[in-house]
Amino acid sequence: MECEKCGREMADTEELFRYAAQDVCEDCYLEVMSVPKTCNPMQVRSAKIEREKSGQQGTEGLLPEQKEIYDYLKTHGKATRQEVMEQFNLDQKGLEKHVSVLRHCELVRGFKDGNQIYLTTMDNKEAG
Repeated sequence: MECEKCGREMADTEELFRYAAQDVCEDCYLEVMSVPKTCNPMQVRSAKIEREKSGQQGTEGLLPEQKEIYDYLKTHGKATRQEVMEQFNLDQKGLEKHVSVLRHCELVRGFKDGNQIYLTTMDNKEAG
């Protein structure tokens, strides 16, 4: 048997999961089912409560990559998603994962200026 998403050969004893008309391995199934949502009020509230419980403020508790993205936006004022992906050698999934965490921690937000969407820090009043 082979996972139709990643192509990994699977033993007959491994469980296949059905997703989007494909038989996929458990890793691929978990990946597609756990996509972070940037604009999710419940995750924002949950992150806020957890951070308060642990006494975390600002960038405390973030991964180094998330801190670097935050610092980059703080220094540059604003950046497009494409600029951030290029700066940190990220693909779309990687960017969304980090931006979702930053958004849930109320550190980063998006805004539209003309036809372009930018990322900036929450405390940047000049942007958007």
